[in-house]
Amino acid sequence: MPRSEINRSGEMEAFVQVVERGSFSAGARALGMTPSAVSKLIGRLEARLGARLVHRSTRRLQLTAEGQLFYERGVRVLADMDEAERCAASGAAPSGRVGINASVPFGQQVLIPLVPRFLVLHPQITLNIVLTDRVVDLMEERADVAIRWGALPPSDLVARRLGATGQAIVGAPAYLARCGTPYTPQELEAHNRLGFTYRRSVPDWPLAVDGRLIDMPVNGNVRAGDGETLRALLLAGVGLGRLSLYQVQADIDAGRLVPVLEDFNPGDSAPIHAVYLGKPGHLPARVRALLDFLSAHVGADGRPRLDGREPVVENAGEQGGAAALGLPDNVRFNA
Repeated sequence: MPRSEINRSGEMEAFVQVVERGSFSAGARALGMTPSAVSKLIGRLEARLGARLVHRSTRRLQLTAEGQLFYERGVRVLADMDEAERCAASGAAPSGRVGINASVPFGQQVLIPLVPRFLVLHPQITLNIVLTDRVVDLMEERADVAIRWGALPPSDLVARRLGATGQAIVGAPAYLARCGTPYTPQELEAHNRLGFTYRRSVPDWPLAVDGRLIDMPVNGNVRAGDGETLRALLLAGVGLGRLSLYQVQADIDAGRLVPVLEDFNPGDSAPIHAVYLGKPGHLPARVRALLDFLSAHVGADGRPRLDGREPVVENAGEQGGAAALGLPDNVRFNA
């Protein structure tokens, strides 16, 4: 059959509906078709692709590896088609859902303070925000954009640099009053050095001593699964920690945390990137709007730019959900 005679978008929509609703009959009801018609449609799709997409059984529908990939790509293609139609009908205003994944510290200290301004500029965009300190697969998590900290490994992702951040060893005044302030790496060995639980965490703190780097093992009695939990432990006076300056600079300025051993700080800086799938010149308008906004509103130091002032965010998200953070209804928040 000539390519022009194949309703590829209709086949894709039928397949996506069947997957999301869990059965041919439920997908058929959503499409206003009979189950046999939907089954034949997907059968023709499989024959054209030369690959089985689903394992059919009376109990449940199970995707093959090829089916999972086709479903994930299909969801994005259909969303892009919907957006293209909305843009054509509304004067090309960006609209639709944008999924963004970020670390908990970046989300709470940088992203969330910027969300209200972004939504004022783009009221037809809905944000799905997921915060986690683990590195996720964008396709698997259905995220359009992820914020990554540090050097990027080779991948198919496209990266846009947003800024960079230094790090510092910090502790609360109460902890330093109780345990003393370390002034040398040798004195640091006697302190409670808090670290992380996730796999890609660095097990040592680098220190510059006599022109060379030494590694101080992290062996405290508490480890945290994300940066904001560690920050809360530091503020509570549990021990010392090494965190990014974009996360703790406001605490340092307010006197809630105190940097130590700055004479031995190696001055290492980690880049912050927004990464995404696709090509820079072929992005959906809704995704490009978010990327352009982040480029303009994340400073070179990785901190948010708000009216020329650096906002202080204390315990953001502690109550959970967008409403607890004073965010509008078109933000869906998951941390």
